[in-house]
Amino acid sequence: MRVTSLERTLVDVLDAPDKGGGWEEIWRSLEMVEFFDLDAVIAYVKNLGSALTAARAGFFLEQHRETLMVEDKHLDGLRALAPAQPRYFERKREPRKLVSRWNLFVPKRILKRDWEAKE
Repeated sequence: MRVTSLERTLVDVLDAPDKGGGWEEIWRSLEMVEFFDLDAVIAYVKNLGSALTAARAGFFLEQHRETLMVEDKHLDGLRALAPAQPRYFERKREPRKLVSRWNLFVPKRILKRDWEAKE
């Protein structure tokens, strides 16, 4: 019995990252997936009704635009659901940078993918 899908898992871990093992693990795990039905991702984000989750999903997909074959229509669909005012990507106090197209203050360690420097 199938309980979830890759698309729902992507959105769920971005919505509740504490259940995904932290941002490094979330990013690395999602990067192992070769294909997402992006229309299903957008539909599920819309169904959840969370502007922060929409922005996180849009940010992630934009970062993986080439590998996941993300088109402008997908990003535009998520951008329409993103917050009108800037929000914090996460609550942890650390250096951040505003990614204005998603109205997200994203931690610099995520923007720079600091975990790759550890390898």
